[in-house]
Amino acid sequence: MLVCEMTAKRNAMLPERYPGADLFVCDILDAVPKGDMGSMEHPLFSLSTKPDMKAREYRNGNTWLTIQPSSHGMATVHDRDVLIYCISQCMAALNSRKKVSRKLSLNAYDLLRATNRQSSGAGNDLLLDALRRLAGTRVETNIQQGGDTNTSNFGLIDGFDVVSKTDNGRIQQLQITLSDWVFDAIDNNNVLTLSPTYFQLRKPIERRLYELARKHCGKQSKWEIGLTKLKDKTGSLSTDKEFKRMLVRVINDTLIHKHMPDYTFELSDHKLVVRPIRSTPTQGYLPLLNSDTYEEARKFAAGWDIRVLENEWRDWVSTKQIKVRNADTNFISFCKKRGPYQQEQLF
Repeated sequence: MLVCEMTAKRNAMLPERYPGADLFVCDILDAVPKGDMGSMEHPLFSLSTKPDMKAREYRNGNTWLTIQPSSHGMATVHDRDVLIYCISQCMAALNSRKKVSRKLSLNAYDLLRATNRQSSGAGNDLLLDALRRLAGTRVETNIQQGGDTNTSNFGLIDGFDVVSKTDNGRIQQLQITLSDWVFDAIDNNNVLTLSPTYFQLRKPIERRLYELARKHCGKQSKWEIGLTKLKDKTGSLSTDKEFKRMLVRVINDTLIHKHMPDYTFELSDHKLVVRPIRSTPTQGYLPLLNSDTYEEARKFAAGWDIRVLENEWRDWVSTKQIKVRNADTNFISFCKKRGPYQQEQLF
């Protein structure tokens, strides 16, 4: 495993701007972040934080795609937050047996808050820029979300409308129309749950590594990938040497800050080795929970703020010095015993 020395001038993760708040609180309180497998697997988004005007072509076996940016630049990994929010809302509605459509009506502040983005005037401008890039970036590919093999040409969103603004000119309500390609992922349940802390990952390369780990490693004991293929999958335009340097920096940061959710990363024999963070027998100390655990726990403790329950559970384990063999299983059992929230009746 390669580790390089570095001095952290700032926190490895973005600050949690809304501590204690449930994710996706606008329409469905218990929605959890979900991403479509197609864009998790393939490099549809730019890693750049500056306007990226370079067209892309990607091939992997019989799979291919081309990406053409608009005058606003190519959609970025951080722009993907908007799609994750939309997909998460739709999946939560479907799980509640509600009907969904490609056209979504959203409260802009709720979207910004749910995805841990700035809600200031600058955050408003950044959201508009993201929407323009998502609508303007054109993708042509034979990758299908529903199993077909036809060639498709689409924008990541078909369009957006700013419906209303606040008195100080910020977006209040907007409508986003998802492309058929993205909506096919929802319709075919071709999605995966993401860690709630995904939105706190500061660097685009960290987000892409997490997405690929979530897609390919899942809960397997290990996943390995060669660095050349990994570079293609991330969409990086760096040289091989610089790309490896970026990976070493991420690994080193993770060793220091423990900020990458769900997985560990190491370099070995020109490969990236990914392993899930396992719950280990411990007394009083508990590791981070897997992303799927929160969704499973909500089924048994509907109506509760799942983060509040997690804090109560961690305090209980710490205070009682309970030996926990599997943190995820133990937390779900804790939520089962708590049961659905029942509001007190006043007579």
